[in-house]
Amino acid sequence: MKIKHLKALQINGSLLTVKGATEASFDEVATISLSDGTTRTGRVVKIDGDTVTLQVFEGTRGISASNVSTVFEGSPIEIALSPEILGRVFDGLGRPIDNLGEIYPEVVRDVNGAPINPVSREYPRNFIQTGISAIDALATLVRGQKLPIFSGYGMKHNELAAQIAKQSTLSDSEDFAIIFAAMGVKNDVAQYFRTQFEAANVNSRVVMFLNLSSDPIIERIITPRCALTAAEYLAFDLGMNILVIMTDMTSYAEALREFSSSKGDIPSRKGYPGYLYSDLASLYERAGMLEGKKGSVTQIPILTMPNDDITHPIPDLTGYITEGQIVLGRDLDSKGVYPPINVLPSLSRLMKDGIGKGFTREDHASLANQLMSCYSKVVDARALASVIGEDELSDDDKLIMKFGRDFESRFINQSFTENRTLEQTLDLGWEILSALPRRMLDRVSGELLDKYYKG
Repeated sequence: MKIKHLKALQINGSLLTVKGATEASFDEVATISLSDGTTRTGRVVKIDGDTVTLQVFEGTRGISASNVSTVFEGSPIEIALSPEILGRVFDGLGRPIDNLGEIYPEVVRDVNGAPINPVSREYPRNFIQTGISAIDALATLVRGQKLPIFSGYGMKHNELAAQIAKQSTLSDSEDFAIIFAAMGVKNDVAQYFRTQFEAANVNSRVVMFLNLSSDPIIERIITPRCALTAAEYLAFDLGMNILVIMTDMTSYAEALREFSSSKGDIPSRKGYPGYLYSDLASLYERAGMLEGKKGSVTQIPILTMPNDDITHPIPDLTGYITEGQIVLGRDLDSKGVYPPINVLPSLSRLMKDGIGKGFTREDHASLANQLMSCYSKVVDARALASVIGEDELSDDDKLIMKFGRDFESRFINQSFTENRTLEQTLDLGWEILSALPRRMLDRVSGELLDKYYKG
């Protein structure tokens, strides 16, 4: 029997405290009824004896200690799931907002999920072709991987994410789908992704979860969990390969900071809660593949680094948890290079296991090493040229400078609609490298040089 608790002990921001609730459990959902007949939804976030603190998703405006009653529902936040969710749009709590009716569930799942047993994980090895040279060649995305995009405010991370989503969908089989989770984004960003998916005719394979900047920040904390629960259902129940795009993880972390502050938690670096690392890990570690299951969950979280600071707590902790990162560079963006991927700090830790003979092409690993080696020399040559002038550089340094210009303008730079095959990407890499004398290519075997070098 459900017990109705009349009145509230305390109201603080979006938190409501109830006394005498001995039957409540952590993360349990509660229905909060007001005297005017309206209801709101809450979640148990703190238990101290028989005193329970609830997080009210719609906020506590209009609630007083005497006009409210609370009933604990005996279950956590759940989401209705069925194959019908493909092509649908939901709010941050997994409720349909596209006027196409309710979802008739095959299963109802707790959005908090369950950790994947490491013993039952399958090691990611299958290459995902994004059609973007800087990623496919130098920071290869592998199915089941978590590979975040580190960006800055005003940079083209949304365009890059949309391009990866569209081109990965077009290049993969029919069992490929996209889960898009927006947290604290503006209306125009949400509309941009909708338009891009419609234009590419992949809408029927996209599930969108939208928490806009005007929506409650409390809902923002649940949005990625709803998205990942849907991804796990499609991947491990229906055998699909799912790409999860989550933007913007900075908005999520700031919502978490605001929530923890109102709860009275002791702050850590820059005011973020001390459990930020474990909280982010509870999201990122839901990517992967399971032995004996056909499907996979691949994650591309997007985060905007405050002041372009990669040592900020959000990118810093994200980098510890994920298997690499794609870093966008402000300098390349200001030059008009798209996508402005700074390849030197970008990496994919699973790349070595998803490329080479049997996966991509025999020369892939060596070519990537040589391109990175030569481009690192470009940085040194430019620093020297800024002091003594380019005319005073040695002949080798001048060749390296030219290589750098070609690499940025032809290899990294490509149009938003250009979908390069891996063969085209690798051949272009060799073409640009062939402008350098063979003696400068010290990361490639003589056998591969004989086969692919065009100088």
